[in-house]
Amino acid sequence: MSKPCSESPADLQVIVEALTEASAALSEMPLGRRKFPSRTVLETLVEELRALLFPGYFGASELKAETLPYHLGAQLERVRHGLSDQIQRGLMASDPACGDCGARSLELASAFLARLPEVRRLLGTDIEAGFEGDPAAVSPEEVLFSYPGLLAITSQRLAHELLKLGVPLLPRMITEQAHSLTGIDIHPGAQLGERFFIDHGTGVVIGETCVIGRNVRLYQGVTLGAKSFPLDAEGHPTKGVPRHPVVEDDVIIYSNATILGRVTLGRGSAIGGNVWLTHSVPPGSVITQANEKDGMPA
Repeated sequence: MSKPCSESPADLQVIVEALTEASAALSEMPLGRRKFPSRTVLETLVEELRALLFPGYFGASELKAETLPYHLGAQLERVRHGLSDQIQRGLMASDPACGDCGARSLELASAFLARLPEVRRLLGTDIEAGFEGDPAAVSPEEVLFSYPGLLAITSQRLAHELLKLGVPLLPRMITEQAHSLTGIDIHPGAQLGERFFIDHGTGVVIGETCVIGRNVRLYQGVTLGAKSFPLDAEGHPTKGVPRHPVVEDDVIIYSNATILGRVTLGRGSAIGGNVWLTHSVPPGSVITQANEKDGMPA
């Protein structure tokens, strides 16, 4: 019988020193100023935001019309303080010299919450699109409760508002939490129009600078990605350059299609399954593997 492997204190000291050195190289910020956002707390906050957007469906279920305003008011205040703390942690992690992080984070949290009615309106259109676009959907409630596409879209719409306010770290953390749950990767920077529906959804990727119009439908495995990455003078990818597709209104993209680069899919187009597309197509196009190979939109 073999004996368990053990390390001597000297060996462990070498490991400690190596890890300490690696941590020091990661950032010059003093350890005492490290207050990163909490993934666990952020997950809870997103669930509380879902309960604010859809009271009675998520969170407390026994609500009455006469008490709903009081319930929402109390929950909004609780979320505002919790979100403010996470925003403050993100600000301090990004800027150790942040002198007014407390007041600024509270302002940002309040500004974000003021956008919730518009987010709720957009999500209502997404639910309608899911129910109307999927013959297997029994009810709008089924879309709301069980469709991974709506879960990913909800997180992205919330994260997008935080990103527009300049909140660091939190937007990407929120969308990556949804990514891990659904297999759907939507960057918080993507612009999503009304009535957006992702059916099935596993493997969908939507890049940072994508612009998606109204009434667009995607199926599983669709990639709206970048064809290439412009580099700066030092050879690093240039940030923020539009490099992902523009999808106009009423477009359908079927499973495993890959669309790369700053191309435009014209209004009312249909992109077939497994198509690889790196050029724009005019409105009303029907692109299949056969006609794309010939470079001839139908």
